[in-house]
Amino acid sequence: MVLFVVVALFVVFSLTLDGFLNVDNLVNLVRSVSALGIFGVAMAVVVIARGMDLSLIASMGVATAVAIQLMRTPVSTPVALLTGLGIVVIMGLLNGFLIAFVEIPALFATLASGLLVYGLARTTVLDGLIAELPGDRQFVLALGQGTVFGIPVPIIVFAVVAVLAQLMLSRTRGGRFIYAHGDNAGAAALTGIAVRPLTVFEYTASAATALVGGLVTAGAVGGLNTQVIDGSLIYDVLLVVVVGGISLVGGRGSVASVVAGTALIGIMLNGMTIMNMNTHEQDIVKGLILLAALVLDNRLHPRDEETVRQGD
Repeated sequence: MVLFVVVALFVVFSLTLDGFLNVDNLVNLVRSVSALGIFGVAMAVVVIARGMDLSLIASMGVATAVAIQLMRTPVSTPVALLTGLGIVVIMGLLNGFLIAFVEIPALFATLASGLLVYGLARTTVLDGLIAELPGDRQFVLALGQGTVFGIPVPIIVFAVVAVLAQLMLSRTRGGRFIYAHGDNAGAAALTGIAVRPLTVFEYTASAATALVGGLVTAGAVGGLNTQVIDGSLIYDVLLVVVVGGISLVGGRGSVASVVAGTALIGIMLNGMTIMNMNTHEQDIVKGLILLAALVLDNRLHPRDEETVRQGD
C-alpha cells in the first residue's frame, strides 16, 4: 500500500510540478533523504522491539558535534570518530539500562536522557551551536559529498546500512529475538531469551547506527548545526518508520518498510519544497499524515492486553 502511494505521488508530482521530473532533482532528492533513511533504520530496531528512542537525534547530534570539534585539533580522524562512537554507545547503554533494569517507560527514559546529554554537552564540551568540519577531513566529507561510479556516497551508505540491518533482523538469532521481544516480552523471557540484556543491545545498536547518519549529514553540509536536536527531525524519523508500516505494537515490520517510508516522505518533502510551502505548512501536512498512519496502524494491529503484557 505504501509503495502504491509512492508511485501515485511520484506520477502526480511529475505531471504537475515543473522541475520535479529532472535527473538532478531526483538525484538530490535521494541524496537528501539518505540520512533520514539511516535514522529510520536506527529507530526501526527499537520500534520492532516495541520500544521508542526520543534521544536518537540528541545523542547523534552531540556525538557528531564532539567528533567534528576533535577533528579541528591535531587528533586523528579515527580517534575522533571512535570518541563519537563512545558517546552514542554510552547513551545506548544508559537508555537500555533505564528501560530494562530500572523499568522506566521507554518514552520517558529516552526523552529525559536526550535532554540530559544535550544539556551537559552544551554547558561543557560544545564550543557553539555550529560545529564546522575542517576541509582536510576527506573521509567525512566523502560520506556526504562523494560519488562512486557516479552514484552519490550517501545513497550507497544508506543501502549498505539497510542491507546489513535487514540481514541482522532476518538472518540472525539476535534478529529473531528482537522480533520475539517486540511481539511478547513475557513469552520471550519464558522461552529463555535474555530480554533485559537484549533491550540494552537494541538501544546501543540503534544509537550507533544513528551516528552513521550524523556523519553523512555533516559531510554533506560541511558541519552540523546542533539546533537540529531541538527541531522536528526526530518526528520526521518517526514519520518514516510509522508511515512505512512498522507497527508501534512491536514484532512487525522490516527494513523494507523503512525504505518505503523514506521514499514516500522524501518525495512529499521535495514536492512541498518545489511548491514553496513554508515550514509551518509542511508541519501541518506531516502531522496529518502521521495521525492517519497511527490510526491505520491501530486498526490493522489492535492491542490485545492478554498477549502484550510484559514482565518476567
